[in-house]
Amino acid sequence: MEKRMKKKVVIGMSGGVDSSVAAYLLKEQGYDVIGVTMQIWQEDEEYEEREGGCCSLSAVEDARRVADRLGIPFYVLNFRKSFKEKVIDYFVDEYIAGRTPNPCIACNKYLKFDELLRKAQSFGADYVATGHYAKIKEKDGRYLLIRAEDDRKDQTYALYNLTQYQLAHTLMPCGEYTKDKIREIAKEIGLAVHNKKDSEEICFIPDNNHGNYIEIAAPGKVKSGNFVDKRGNVLGKHKGIVYYTIGQRKGLGLAMGRPVFVTDINPYTNEVVIGAEEDIFKTDLVAKDVNFILFDKVQGAVDIQAKIRYSARPADAVITPYGEGKVRVSFKEKQRAITKGQSVVFYQGNVVVGGGIIDEII
Repeated sequence: MEKRMKKKVVIGMSGGVDSSVAAYLLKEQGYDVIGVTMQIWQEDEEYEEREGGCCSLSAVEDARRVADRLGIPFYVLNFRKSFKEKVIDYFVDEYIAGRTPNPCIACNKYLKFDELLRKAQSFGADYVATGHYAKIKEKDGRYLLIRAEDDRKDQTYALYNLTQYQLAHTLMPCGEYTKDKIREIAKEIGLAVHNKKDSEEICFIPDNNHGNYIEIAAPGKVKSGNFVDKRGNVLGKHKGIVYYTIGQRKGLGLAMGRPVFVTDINPYTNEVVIGAEEDIFKTDLVAKDVNFILFDKVQGAVDIQAKIRYSARPADAVITPYGEGKVRVSFKEKQRAITKGQSVVFYQGNVVVGGGIIDEII
């Protein structure tokens, strides 16, 4: 990355090793770095007792200590209200509607690269930065989002909503390094967080029990109902549709004498549809709220590789226009457990083409 002397950058610091080293790298590259932690925990939740989560009070103190060590200013900014509206309420509403959302993608879209960027610019900053593993490159006047050097840690799946303007004002220095190298750098410069465990849970759910969280957050909205087969025959009782997702096998509590899986969730009838594993393999879906990075708009059929969840391997597919803000994605081979509410992200090699929210399964 070229050195830009004394350009100002606000970096979101979670208290973890990635954002901590990102702050160090930016300072080494000559930037005027300001560290910021987004205060997103809710007042009625006991985050003080949590360890390591990116929302916890302990994470704020970790970030503050890193900033002190690096000799950069550090601030905690209140984003509680926006986080509640854009991430928590969205998460709860999606599950109640029978979908399986990705709250990290919503947080990136509405907070880290929208509100935080605007706040950074109000400080006079030229850029916002994060510890994400991804690369941003400019080519022929267009900004591209490219997979990270460390394929195992690549986070482009959660970043497909970035606009050209946001990409032009965002820095992600960790994308050029492997995770092992980032930890090595942290140790070399004396950061106590060099061996801090990565946070893999949903940050605002302390016990990782999303169903219980939703029951408390939306009293009376989670109700027991029927497990049914695809013909509508009742197979048993479920404890609430928010506890289930497409492809789920464990925790159903059904004695069927054979392996069975969740194949669909119907919020209108409050039913969870059960079937064989072959029933959860599909080739086509419709995505809504589509954002493109590689170009402004899809005009016809485009060959891509697509991921239907963060951990999936990109699979060959074709995208075609499907109404305003939507595309149809047709995979060459059946995909396991395509899930409404999750994101589908499009690639051409290491370059992110764009992505959207899975709205229909065909």
